[in-house]
Amino acid sequence: MNNDIKAIEAVTRTYLDGLYEGDVAKLAHAFHPTSALTTVKDDGLIQIVPREQWLDAVRNRPSPKAAGMAREDHILTIDLVGPTLALVKVKCQMPPRYFTDLLSFLKVESQWQIVQKVFMTDTAGA
Repeated sequence: MNNDIKAIEAVTRTYLDGLYEGDVAKLAHAFHPTSALTTVKDDGLIQIVPREQWLDAVRNRPSPKAAGMAREDHILTIDLVGPTLALVKVKCQMPPRYFTDLLSFLKVESQWQIVQKVFMTDTAGA
């Protein structure tokens, strides 16, 4: 069980590093190819973005690191639900946007990967 927690934490750190650095290879490694990102847009509608579409967006924007933004991300909880399922809650930022992510992990072929990211965004001053 402890090895699973360490593996999940390592994948989560790869995700956070990739997000801050704009490193699509790190993000692709952390996210299963069939994964998607889900949020509620300002108009109240659900937006689902497949992994490849999100990776293209990351590829085509300046990374927070390149933009000189301070790095401020935290793993808040790791919940090992069972032998093949975990839920991780993280906070990260790309000011003026501050994110809370719920990352659903599955153990696929002995590897932990993010299979779904559900997130919300707070805007500074909102």
